[in-house]
Formats: sequence, structure tokens, C-alpha cells
Amino acid sequence: MMGKLGFDIVLDDLEPDELKFCQDAINSYNALEPTIWQGTQFHLQDPWKNDAASLMFVNKEQDEAVMFTYLVNSRYGAGTHNPIVLKGLDATATYKIEEINVYPGTQPTMNTAEYSGDFLMKVGLNPNVNQYHTSVVLKITRVK
Repeated sequence: MMGKLGFDIVLDDLEPDELKFCQDAINSYNALEPTIWQGTQFHLQDPWKNDAASLMFVNKEQDEAVMFTYLVNSRYGAGTHNPIVLKGLDATATYKIEEINVYPGTQPTMNTAEYSGDFLMKVGLNPNVNQYHTSVVLKITRVK
């Protein structure tokens, strides 16, 4: 989803939850495509120095962003244990953070919440990537 979205699957072999997950991912991608393709990309966490890689795209208006974090190390206890500081947001704005691409029937790693841009760019947030949730996609939307 961090560029051209594609699946290498046989649709007829998918279970109903798998098909719904794919459909939801396509809908999310279509909604975020302008931000991903025309937004500014920020590298948030180096995968060579951490268990997880993280990057985000922010649109020009700074009213929409998407953050991708994924596990790159499979050792026991690997994951994000500290907040990741975001970049490129409006420090004076308030943003809603919501996890998208959650597999049907499972709980998101984060509850939807609102934070100031200043907080997100100074303190950050932990997407809780771990061996059970190897990737987390957060949609970031300005609300004020």
C-alpha cells in the first residue's frame, strides 16, 4: 500500500474474512491514494537500528496522513516498545488517529484517539507492532 497496491492471490481460494480484509484494504488504499502518491514521505524509524520500520506520508494541506509500521525482526520480544515521533504535521492542529486494515474479527492494536500535532511530533505514539500484529497502518486526519 506504500505505492502501487497489488495482491498475488487466487480469489476463489479466499475465506470470507480474507476476502473482506482484501476489499477493505483496497477501499482504504483508494481513499488514501492521493496522499500516498502526492504526499511528502517521512522516514520515522530506521529498520537497521530497530525491530520495526516506520514511515508516513502527509498531504500538502497537512490534513491527512498515513503511517505504516511493520516488524522486520522475528526474535522473541521484538516490536515497538517506545513511541515513534511523527513528522510533517501541523503543530497547532488536532488529529484523529485510527488504525485501518484490521483483520475482521480481531481487535486493533490502538484505540481511536485525538492528539495535537505538537504532541505527535514531540512525544509520538506507539503503534504496538509485535509478533501478533506484524504491521499496523494508522490513518491520521485533522479534526481541528
